[in-house]
Amino acid sequence: MRYKNDTHPSVILMIDDNPTDVLLIKEAFAFCEANSEIYAAEDGVYALEFLKRQGQNLHAPRPDLILLDLNMPRKNGLEVLAELKADPEFASIPVIVYTSSVTKEDIKAAYNSHANGYIRKSADFDECIKTAQSIKDFWFSTAILYEP
Repeated sequence: MRYKNDTHPSVILMIDDNPTDVLLIKEAFAFCEANSEIYAAEDGVYALEFLKRQGQNLHAPRPDLILLDLNMPRKNGLEVLAELKADPEFASIPVIVYTSSVTKEDIKAAYNSHANGYIRKSADFDECIKTAQSIKDFWFSTAILYEP
């Protein structure tokens, strides 16, 4: 188990096809001095290869948290979420949907697929910092994460 005072970096996998959004979150976590390593997967297919340590990902770390966009090529976020939560190896990894969509249908579908949270993306850096700080404070300071 991971307890809130652990000194090793938290590993975040951001699954998002928009490199600008990935960069914003990476910078926001750095700004709020989160002790984290952020890996990026540009689509759901690559994300699953990363998680399963396939192909070039043989030494990929197990994420402590996943930030998941819904709208992506090849395999969308809801498909990835359903696969993750159906797989006993990955079901315990918290998945926060981090997307620009705020439709009731997407929110309902995400929570019905067992998302652990739903956050609307912002292009504003100050808002990204607030989001990163909130994630850091709750998921890496308050919550106790399962670590196999």
